[in-house]
Amino acid sequence: MRLDFKSHPFGVEAFFEKSTVLTFAVEKNQLLKYIPPTLCLDTFQDKWAFIAIAMVQTKNLRPKGFPKFLGSDFYLIGYRIFVRYITKEGKSLRGLYILKSETDSLKMKFLGDLMTQYKYSKIDILDEANSEKRTIKSIKAGINLELNLAKKDVSLPIESPFSSWKEARQFAGPLPNTFFYIDHSNEMLIIEGIRKNWTPNPIHIEHYKFEFLDSLGIENYVLANSFEIENVEYNWKKGRIEKVN
Repeated sequence: MRLDFKSHPFGVEAFFEKSTVLTFAVEKNQLLKYIPPTLCLDTFQDKWAFIAIAMVQTKNLRPKGFPKFLGSDFYLIGYRIFVRYITKEGKSLRGLYILKSETDSLKMKFLGDLMTQYKYSKIDILDEANSEKRTIKSIKAGINLELNLAKKDVSLPIESPFSSWKEARQFAGPLPNTFFYIDHSNEMLIIEGIRKNWTPNPIHIEHYKFEFLDSLGIENYVLANSFEIENVEYNWKKGRIEKVN
């Protein structure tokens, strides 16, 4: 398959019913090997780099301009590193570098693998909630997450490098770009995202386990922040490719 067909050949739009995002802080030297040399880490205090795990309930995902009934509903879990990219004009772009994506939809895996570089895996996902607790689990992916919904006065995680939620908000997304480096041609694929009504609300995490995060072999990563966003209109522009300097 030609790579240009996998490079987001048209715009896409969707509706996020709920997006739950956990951001983990890692000493920056430990993440350098996971990004191409054409990108640099987006850091805090020149010490901390960040991995975000987003769990998104998506509705009506479809090519931009298509009617909603042609869209797909699915669950997405994405693992991304916060990065920056310097364009050939010298502009610094902030965004995310894709490590892995997971979905409960076989259709989404097929289409995602066909037209994107998001590295999809098909997994089971269970998301249950009552008035006090929400649980997100996957046996296949080794995910076990518990949120305390009853707690109203939410504090930052005790090991977070941030001193306030305002500071933490800088690394809560959404970041405007997603990047993929095309190694054989020395090109950068850039997908710009646009959203409406993005208001992150802090949430309290009782317990988390992500086997993929553990598989990276990172030492001493800590939960830096956790937010939830609801009812967001989101769209992605057609991917653009530029030659890397």
